[in-house]
Order: sequence, then C-alpha cells, then structure tokens
Amino acid sequence: MMSASTGRALAYADHIGQSIADILTTPIGSRVMRRSYGSFIPELIDAPTTPANRLRLIAASAQAIMKWEPRTTVRRITLATASDGTTQLNIERVDRSQAATTLQTVSIGGLAA
Repeated sequence: MMSASTGRALAYADHIGQSIADILTTPIGSRVMRRSYGSFIPELIDAPTTPANRLRLIAASAQAIMKWEPRTTVRRITLATASDGTTQLNIERVDRSQAATTLQTVSIGGLAA
C-alpha cells in the first residue's frame, strides 16, 4: 500500500482514506478502463446549496464508498461548509478487521450559494 503523492508506504487506514478521497473526487466515466468508477460528486459541485442537494452529496458519497471500497463500512457522513464556500465531507467509518472508528475529512470544492 503506497501513497499516491509520495510513493512511501501507507498504513492500512491511511490507504483506505486515500482510496476514498480518490473515489469521491473522480467523475464517473473519466477512467478509460473502468467507466463506472468514481462518484457523482463532481456533477453536484456547482449545484445550489439546498437541503435536497446536500442530501444528494451525502447519498452520492455513501453510494460510491460502498461500491468501490469494500474494506470499510460507512457509519455517518456529514457536510460542513466554510465561509469561503469550500465544502467538506466528514466521514465516520469502521475499517474491516479494525475495531476503532476512523474519522476522515474530504474537501470537495463548494456548492453554489
């Protein structure tokens, strides 16, 4: 298990976190040999900040993680929006063969105001 940015070895939980960030930020259809890989999040980035669109972001996140990262189970996903418009997904997950809950934050850009 290797870091995509440094090439160094990663711990089990860190590798899962890296994988989740890649899944969530990859548009579906952009991988040549795996067209269904990724999530619908990139399509929702410029959507207005409405309760329905916030729910769509959470659902798209959970769906993509459940489909593409079998080493973890999602317990909860919440959204946080900063004053600069940046949206962050706060993911609470339990990794397989690990008893502890892991908290992960993935920045996904921002919803339109």
